[in-house]
Amino acid sequence: MKHAASHAAFLEGLVAHRMIASIKDPRHIETALSLRGQLSGVFLLTGHIGVLKGYVDVFKEHQLPVFLHLEKIGGLSTDNYGLDYLAKVIKPTGIISTKTNVVKTAKKLGLITVQRFFLVDSEGLDNIAKSICQSEPDIIEVMPARIPDMIDKVKAFASVPIITGGLLYEQSQAEECLRHGAAAISTSKPELWRCAGPAPVKAEGRKADAATPVARHRKTLPLAQIGCGLAALFEYSYNLCNQIT
Repeated sequence: MKHAASHAAFLEGLVAHRMIASIKDPRHIETALSLRGQLSGVFLLTGHIGVLKGYVDVFKEHQLPVFLHLEKIGGLSTDNYGLDYLAKVIKPTGIISTKTNVVKTAKKLGLITVQRFFLVDSEGLDNIAKSICQSEPDIIEVMPARIPDMIDKVKAFASVPIITGGLLYEQSQAEECLRHGAAAISTSKPELWRCAGPAPVKAEGRKADAATPVARHRKTLPLAQIGCGLAALFEYSYNLCNQIT
């Protein structure tokens, strides 16, 4: 039940805000928080086991869904024990992984699952179709975003929402992906986080506007209220990742 409720809430957010902030640099966390009213969620691709829960708690406090890319997080095992710890202690909204077995296990633990795929040749479509049948992810992410016509081909056999990202540099590139059927864009470039607007179609007969539950309950706290403790956490993580003593 909890998984279904979280999944439904996130999908509502995708309708209202079609942009996801992929965070590779801890210094961009504050930017994402300041733009939380324009984002449907955050893909976290930085950090390590020592600071991970602090990051997740901050995003959850500001009602911003957070997904952890498990292959990008230092010190976190993706075996059954590691994923169980992730689900019960760190408690993100969901996970991102390229691995079918990891997606299957995470889904059983009640996490929303995003399976990431890279289209590098014509066999990529077959691989996506086979993996979806095996892992049954909640959402898929197709990369790179610079081949938007492939989104149409994936949509022909995938019944789950498609997020796309990678190699995006301009707003027009993101808009083209949305026109080809992407549910949302994921990008690590903060200058693009303001670009995507609501979906042009209604979802389940409701308008995708500020009246949706996700948008209505978002806090609008000033950035100054985030606190000194969080700033110290960002600084500590950045220095550690860059070996600054």
